Amino acid sequence: MSNQPILFKNARLIDPASDREERGGVLVRDGVIQAVGPQVSEAADAQVIDCAGQVLAPGLIDMRAFIGEPGGPYRETLKSAGEAAAAGGVTTVVSMPDTNPVLDDPAVIDFIVRRARDTSIVNICPAAALTKGLEGQEMAEIGRLKEAGAIAFTDGARSVTNAQVMRRALTYARDFDALIVHHVEDPDLVGQGVMNEGEFASRLGLPGIPREAETVMLERDVRLVRLTGGRYHAAMISCADSAEIVRAAKGKGLPVTCGVSINHLALNENDIGDYRTFMKLSPPLRHEDDRQAMIEALADGTIDVIVSDHNPQDVETKRLPFAEAADGAVGLETLLSAALRLVHEGRISLPRLLRALSRRPAEILGLPGGRLSVGAPADLIVFDPDAPYVLDKRHLRSLSKNSPFDEARLEGQVSTTMVAGRVVFRRDTM
Repeated sequence: MSNQPILFKNARLIDPASDREERGGVLVRDGVIQAVGPQVSEAADAQVIDCAGQVLAPGLIDMRAFIGEPGGPYRETLKSAGEAAAAGGVTTVVSMPDTNPVLDDPAVIDFIVRRARDTSIVNICPAAALTKGLEGQEMAEIGRLKEAGAIAFTDGARSVTNAQVMRRALTYARDFDALIVHHVEDPDLVGQGVMNEGEFASRLGLPGIPREAETVMLERDVRLVRLTGGRYHAAMISCADSAEIVRAAKGKGLPVTCGVSINHLALNENDIGDYRTFMKLSPPLRHEDDRQAMIEALADGTIDVIVSDHNPQDVETKRLPFAEAADGAVGLETLLSAALRLVHEGRISLPRLLRALSRRPAEILGLPGGRLSVGAPADLIVFDPDAPYVLDKRHLRSLSKNSPFDEARLEGQVSTTMVAGRVVFRRDTM
C-alpha cells in the first residue's frame, strides 16, 4: 500500500448505504476514506485523480464466483480472476468451494486465503463447503472452517437434498452466527433437463427443467429456517414463484435473503437461440415473464443482491452439443455493464442498483465495505455509466471466454478500481 494519499476530485459521488448522491471528492489515506463530500479539497501531498464527472462509488462485492484454483488453473486462477474482477469494478469476490480439493478442510481454506493475498489484486474471500466433499451427507466443521477464514458455507453448484442434513447445518451454523448459502435446485426434478421447461424447449427438442425444481427446494429451506432460526441465503432465484416465497418469508421476519444472477436479469430462454451453449446455465434461463418478475423483485427489495455467477469453462466443455455442454458463463468483467441496462431502461435507480451490488452483500457477509463514508475501506470504483462498447470476448481478462454477452452492445465501463487504498486498475481511455 502506498503511503501517499490519493484525492479523487470532480466526481459524482453515490453512497448506496445512505442513498446520498452529490458532486464532490474523496480523500484516501492509509487504505481508508479520510474525507468525502463536496467540501473535500486538495491535500498538498496527495496524488490527484480527476474523475471528470464520472460516478465514484464503493467497489462491487460479488457473492458467487467459481475459480479453478486449486485443481483447474486452466479455467481460472486466483490471479486471473482478480484481474477480471478489477476491470469490472469488483473489489471483493466470494469464491465457491467446488475446487479440487474441495474447500472442506481448514488447511485448504488457509491456503486459499494466503494464495489470494499473494496473487490477487482484489479481495478474495473463500466460502467453505457446507458438507464434506460436497456430498450432501456429512456436515463440514463449520466452527474450524470459519476460524480459518471461511466467510460463508455452501455446497456451491450442488444442493443439499437431505432435509435432515440441512436442518442440522442450519442449527449448527446458528450457534456460530455463520451464513449458509444454498443452490436451490432439486437434482431429481432437474433430471435430464438442460433448459427451462416450456414451449421453447419443446421447439428445440431439448428436455426441460421445471420451475418447481427451484421452488420445491426453496420452500423446504424456508420451512427449515423457521424451524431452526439459522441465517440463510438462497444463492440465486430465477422465477416469479421463488420471489413470492422469499417475499413471504421476509414478511414473517425470517432470516432469509436471496440473490439473482446478472444473466437472469438481462437474458431469457429465447437468447439460447440456435443452441448457443454459452447460454447453458444452472438454473436455466427462464421465460421473459420470470425475467420481468426478477427485475420487479430486485426493485422492491425482495431480491437482495446481484451476483455474477462467474463460472469459467474452457472450449472443450462448451464446444459440444447443447445437451452435453457444461453449465456456466464468465461474468466478473461484465457484471456492472450488464446490470446498468436496468438503469438505462428506467427499471431501477443507480443508487438502488449499487446497493444490490455492494452494500447489501457487505451487510449479509458482515464486511465493512459497500459505503462511501469516513473510515470505510478505500475499495472504490470510478465509472462512466453511459460509455458504450461492444464486448469482444478476446479482450476479457478471464482465462476462459464463455461470455453470454459476447458481441453484445453494452453501456458503462469502469475507468479506475482501487482496493485498500491502492489503484489496481486504470483504463487507458481515461
